Amino acid sequence: MQTVVVALIVIACSVYAAQALLPAALRRALARWLALWPRWPAPLARRLQRAANAPQAGCGCDGCDRPATAAQRGAASQPIHILRRRS
Repeated sequence: MQTVVVALIVIACSVYAAQALLPAALRRALARWLALWPRWPAPLARRLQRAANAPQAGCGCDGCDRPATAAQRGAASQPIHILRRRS
């Protein structure tokens, strides 16, 4: 029984690692192919549809071809506060 549980954990981890390392184009194609099966549970079907219709940018952001505006850069920057330890 312990061997079966370990095997299932190893398989799940392998699938996750393969999915994380796949290029975005292959992930979208795989999601489109898997979404064709009509008997997926609703939450999984929605997730597959979202993955199949993911943006085309390589990093999943709005795109690197558009530079950030000054307002976006200012909103993202925050001061760093360094606190000294008292000994």
